[in-house]
Amino acid sequence: MKKILITNDDGYESAGLLALVEALEGLGQITVVAPSTEKSACGHSLTLTRPLSFISVGDDFYKLDDGTPSDCVYLALHSMFEDSKPDLLISGINKGSNMGEDITYSGTAAAAMEAVLHGVPAIAISQVMDFTQPIGDFTLAKRAIRHLADKVLNGSFPLNEREFLNVNIPHEVEELEFEVTYAGHRFYANDAHLHRNPRGMEYYWLGLHPLEYKPRDNRKALCDFEAIEAGKVSLTPIKLDMSAYKSMQALREWL
Repeated sequence: MKKILITNDDGYESAGLLALVEALEGLGQITVVAPSTEKSACGHSLTLTRPLSFISVGDDFYKLDDGTPSDCVYLALHSMFEDSKPDLLISGINKGSNMGEDITYSGTAAAAMEAVLHGVPAIAISQVMDFTQPIGDFTLAKRAIRHLADKVLNGSFPLNEREFLNVNIPHEVEELEFEVTYAGHRFYANDAHLHRNPRGMEYYWLGLHPLEYKPRDNRKALCDFEAIEAGKVSLTPIKLDMSAYKSMQALREWL
């Protein structure tokens, strides 16, 4: 039986995580290891300053006490898959998009990064949503991830070593249509809100950025933002090698 490892960055009680488990039922043996609390935007971080403990919350379902998504993958592979690696790691379903440079912040994407570092095929999946509205039922996301997982488990993974698939699901769309994309160039603002607590102490709360982007010139594909605007499921292959090869000669000349 194929083995599937699941994690996320929204915490073990997240509706998106539970929807993912439901979507994959019957495709293989599912093991869930997820953070005990929300770890959104924690990036590719490991916990090195305190011990971590698995806490069982169900059959083959564990929360990692105060661990990050990368911790979950790292320790699960070390302690639960010593004899043979899982056939697939899926991280999500994240509440909110992970497009453009957001991938570098994302704990959802980071879990997939950690998996491919260890030679495990990985998919990160995120649901674009309007945070002013109630969270939906992830219907399209469940259809998309089951289709993709089935292709991996019963066929092959189409990407190279140290590459993972970053999936974003459009909001309020019923038809499942895939688009292979590149990661777009997102615009960022400095959305920090200053408040005071009842004792007068100042504190900041970081806000949300609008999904604004700039397409590349002379491109041969849509970016992830454009696919979402067109109501399509965005499939972006992501590689961990972030070397700026085109700038190496300029750096040599600068030296």
